Amino acid sequence: MSEPKTQPTDASVEDFLAAAEPARRREEGRILCALMQEVTGEAPVMWGPSIVGFGRYTYVNTSKKPADWPRMGFSPRKAALTLYLASTPETEAMLKRLGPHTTSVACLYIKRLDQVDMAVLRDLCIASRDEMNRRYP
Repeated sequence: MSEPKTQPTDASVEDFLAAAEPARRREEGRILCALMQEVTGEAPVMWGPSIVGFGRYTYVNTSKKPADWPRMGFSPRKAALTLYLASTPETEAMLKRLGPHTTSVACLYIKRLDQVDMAVLRDLCIASRDEMNRRYP
């Protein structure tokens, strides 16, 4: 049986963020890290080589096997910041007030953190935390 590729590691979150490219991703990563740590009350942990995660939950994947994933997380990728947040009934209305972004099924993509409303982003993180706590007590 193979293990999921994305697992928590002992790698340094600080070192990972310090090496992010382009340079503005370093500061954006530190800002997101502080925000998510404050909202979740969890210490940041590297998941695989490129995701900073907060907390952990177990779900059943498409292969019917249990797998772990961070309750909340992000990755300061070159093209955009990728945020892993749970959707809630309020998410769509909040996203309309956030500022420039795109979304996929499970991710929120932000190209420039300085162009979004940080209060709205904080509210999205709080809503995600609360939804994850409801789904996975």
